[in-house]
Amino acid sequence: MTRPFLDLVSTDEAKGLLALGAEHRYASRATLFHQGEPTHHVALLLSGWAKVSAQSRRGDEVLLAIRGPDDILGELSAIDDRPRSATVTALVPVCARIIPEQQFLQHLQAFPGAMFAMLQHVTTRLRESDAERLRYVSTSSSGRVAALLLDLAERQGLRTPDGVVIDLPLTQQELAKAAATSREVVARTLRMLRDRRLVRTSRQRIVLVQVPVLRSLVDSMSDDA
Repeated sequence: MTRPFLDLVSTDEAKGLLALGAEHRYASRATLFHQGEPTHHVALLLSGWAKVSAQSRRGDEVLLAIRGPDDILGELSAIDDRPRSATVTALVPVCARIIPEQQFLQHLQAFPGAMFAMLQHVTTRLRESDAERLRYVSTSSSGRVAALLLDLAERQGLRTPDGVVIDLPLTQQELAKAAATSREVVARTLRMLRDRRLVRTSRQRIVLVQVPVLRSLVDSMSDDA
């Protein structure tokens, strides 16, 4: 599992970062950043979960990532001084440390360990992006939906006696955008997985009952299953 940014730095470096800027709270569905805006700060998530999305030239929204506690947001704009490449929206109430760009960059320059952690962080995100593109061309739409569920379970899931619970308020349309498919495919895939007793679903809540079995099926799932 990809580690959040604060897990990559030492305890002292993390404390130093958390002493910068000011704490802000955002309501569910509030926007932290807007794509294209020239804001000059980064956000360290302290609690809650946020989605990272971008709008295509045709106006379609693409869900790029889900970020949670100890993750950093807006770091690319701080580094290259360009407008935001994506919009960040709170999925649930979020608490974040908002750090001005210059304070953040000065901290990285003063602490080589934090600078190296940032390099690791950016490199990992690039690798994730490459893996997603490969998954898009090598896996069926249903397989991508199943892979997305496994990814969410690994990052955010809560292990219970009944299975791994994904308790994020993501709509089927948002799941479809994240898996680069349609809402109809998401609905059909979830129905098929329920019929096979691999998942249970309720309103904006999914329980993965058989994680190893689901993982073994990802590459062999077809869209007409």
